[in-house]
Amino acid sequence: MEISKLLVANRGEIAVRVFRTAGELGIATVAVAAPDDRGALHAREADETVEIAGYLQSEEHIRAAKVSGADAVHPGYGFLAESPAFAEAVEAAELIFVGPTPEALRAGGDKLEAKRIAREAGVPVVPEGEPEEIGYPLVVKAAAGGGGRGMRVVRVPGALEEALEAARREAAAAFGDDRVFCERYVEGPRHVEIQLLADSAGTVITLGERECSIQRRHQKVLEESPSPALDAALRREMSDAAVAFARAVNYRSAGTAEFMLDGRDFYFLELNGRIQVEHPVTEAVTGIDIVREQIRVAQGDSLEARNSLLLGHAIEVRLYAEDPRTFLPQAGTVTRLRLPDGVRVDAGVAEGDEVGVAYDPMIAKLIAHGHTRDDALAQLRRALAETRVEGLTTNLPFLRWLVAHPALRAGETTTAFLEEYPPLSEPPPRLPAGPWRGAWRLNLPPPAPAPPPDLESTAHAHGPGTEESALTAPMPGTVIKVLAAPGDRVEPRQPLLLLEAMKMETPVVSPYEASVKAVHVAEGERVAGGQLLVELEQ
Repeated sequence: MEISKLLVANRGEIAVRVFRTAGELGIATVAVAAPDDRGALHAREADETVEIAGYLQSEEHIRAAKVSGADAVHPGYGFLAESPAFAEAVEAAELIFVGPTPEALRAGGDKLEAKRIAREAGVPVVPEGEPEEIGYPLVVKAAAGGGGRGMRVVRVPGALEEALEAARREAAAAFGDDRVFCERYVEGPRHVEIQLLADSAGTVITLGERECSIQRRHQKVLEESPSPALDAALRREMSDAAVAFARAVNYRSAGTAEFMLDGRDFYFLELNGRIQVEHPVTEAVTGIDIVREQIRVAQGDSLEARNSLLLGHAIEVRLYAEDPRTFLPQAGTVTRLRLPDGVRVDAGVAEGDEVGVAYDPMIAKLIAHGHTRDDALAQLRRALAETRVEGLTTNLPFLRWLVAHPALRAGETTTAFLEEYPPLSEPPPRLPAGPWRGAWRLNLPPPAPAPPPDLESTAHAHGPGTEESALTAPMPGTVIKVLAAPGDRVEPRQPLLLLEAMKMETPVVSPYEASVKAVHVAEGERVAGGQLLVELEQ
């Protein structure tokens, strides 16, 4: 069952990365490209390219595989990567699916079903249920997906209905499934995940953990391995839990068990039945090519890899076309791109390429590996200092700020990091060391945490000291809902319309009490960054 030609049903940096390993194995590669993506880097890197109608259309990938003579399909991440229906369709077409079985995807991909299986396997989970049962704060989640899409934190009952509606819309747009559920919200935990590999013979191994706590809009921006929060005993406990779940769903291929860590208590979140964006940090500390193992397992081979010692420390950051303070996606042409030497770089675009609004705005991943965590951080700081991107706005200033931040360097970050330290804010004084870190009885009370970045008030406005105000689009996107009409009286922070970009919603809100003078866009309309949306008058 040897693979001779591999189609990657994806785009961007993950397609380019899979092509690299396939080429090393002597496997011919096929790219697919949507009509608005014909000239993309991944289409230029493959041995051949087939145009398809869209990345979410499974029949188009299968048609492309048949037309090109490919005998296997690698789904990458995102799009159809965790769709059991796609895996079934690939196998029904007598092609090899380089990923889990449809049954494992179905069991692990539905978060509610996954939580039931985890409980039965003795793996701790966060309680879910009706809002009145679990109380507030709670989090609304999409049952069929992750990556922050279809996810809303709700702190008071009055905000629940709007959160459920928005989560359902995002989930439907991102996953084709609008089911959502509520679970208890754990304040400020760490996000730690265990890398799994499993073959068809039932062998399941772990390749250590990744710390992924620093996130914006519930999506990761920096990952590292090993986690500064784990010792050998806790690593073993979490690894055993991950293996127990994988065995319970008869898992095959590469996958990741995600956990929330609160002190020494941990809770299973979900199983990602695919390769992760952050897999390079695990490859760096183990020396194992995870894509190569995926391909071998798909061919029916046994795992060559074994549970590994973690050698040194690796840290990855994601370079995005996005505003470095608000993290709203940006678009434009990369007129200059200088990526650093001395670290691993997995790029999804090249100089001269366009970053549009239809797809994830990742430009590249930078991965540093050193003997110690301090070595890796020093390498990454040098790499970011060398990096240059011109032609569009990126998060490069934020990444440079982040890797120099005292809290990150101390290994004391949680998922609340960007709430406690707003992006590009003045870092606190050097953190105390050793036993003096943290509270003790003579300390003064700590300062109140800084508020999180305000993503709901980034539309540009003029006022309220003037009689009229103009609200403009904070980024390119699509108007999915208009919530106000001319003549309406609106309250401060009242949503006036919803913009969607990269399958994430951003409300445009009134900055103060006013009347709506004019609405200049309609539902379904594509808008450019800075385009006039709504006029207000007092």
